[in-house]
Amino acid sequence: MPTLPFHPVIELAFDPIVSLGDWHVRLQTIGLAVVIFVALLLAARIAARTPVDTRRPPEAIDPATGDHNPLRRDDLLYIAVAALPGAVVGGRLGWALVHLEYATANPGALLDPTVGGFGLPLAVVGGTLTAALVATLLDTPIPRWLHALILPLLFGIAGGKLAMVLGGDGQGMPWDGPWATAYLGAGPWLSLAPALPSHPSQAYEALATAGVIVVLALLRGTGLFRAPDGALFLVGIALWAIARTAVAFTWRDPALIGQLGMDQVLSLGIAVVALVLLGTGAIVGRARAGRAGGSGGEDGSQAAAQGELDWPDPASRPGI
Repeated sequence: MPTLPFHPVIELAFDPIVSLGDWHVRLQTIGLAVVIFVALLLAARIAARTPVDTRRPPEAIDPATGDHNPLRRDDLLYIAVAALPGAVVGGRLGWALVHLEYATANPGALLDPTVGGFGLPLAVVGGTLTAALVATLLDTPIPRWLHALILPLLFGIAGGKLAMVLGGDGQGMPWDGPWATAYLGAGPWLSLAPALPSHPSQAYEALATAGVIVVLALLRGTGLFRAPDGALFLVGIALWAIARTAVAFTWRDPALIGQLGMDQVLSLGIAVVALVLLGTGAIVGRARAGRAGGSGGEDGSQAAAQGELDWPDPASRPGI
């Protein structure tokens, strides 16, 4: 009788809680805090290299006023804080849609932060919308900020998913494959039946998101989507949403439409909307360039052909 191949399970048996006196903090929380901090540093560095006016290099200084051309780093603080309420509201709505039957029977649970969690796709959408709103109030060009923030955003998602490994959170379907993981010990772990060998779905999504970052870097290296017009953001969001949809086939979520779960439906919807906006922006940009080519005024034609708007210089506002 042939013997079946034996695949050793990756057994994780560590204490997910760090205790300092009377303070008890999850390793996952510490990991997530480090990821957010590094993502903000990355965003600040990219913002310093992203010009407000693409007709001038980001390091250029106006000799008359001494104004610098890059996006302002203090604006990044306002935008990051502004993303929080949209992410929370969108995330809770996403969670309610994934658990629609429970949320319908218990509508008060939607406002109770101790019940359930957050849906990442709508959290990204909600955070982007509220951040863009504040960017508008700051008189800063939204496409420039979208261009600057896509890589830090994806880094934060990848790092956050990897941090979930430290809490036993996000385990996928039971599986006995070569890299199945099982969480042993008292925990407390954040997945149901943590000792059951399963797909490390949280690690899958972290790797898939890292792959999207690499693809975006390669696209920029070839000269595509280098202009800070928001196109890189839309491409990145679409690729991430598609990658998340693929990884979600290893989740424990029930199917809603065919083999797709609610989260997958939301992710695919985000990908479609992002690609439609990308195509629409390309069409509008070509139309504006065509109109500018037939209008008078060399300076005005050149600016319109490049899709430039007369943005106010952020350096003209006082810092915080």
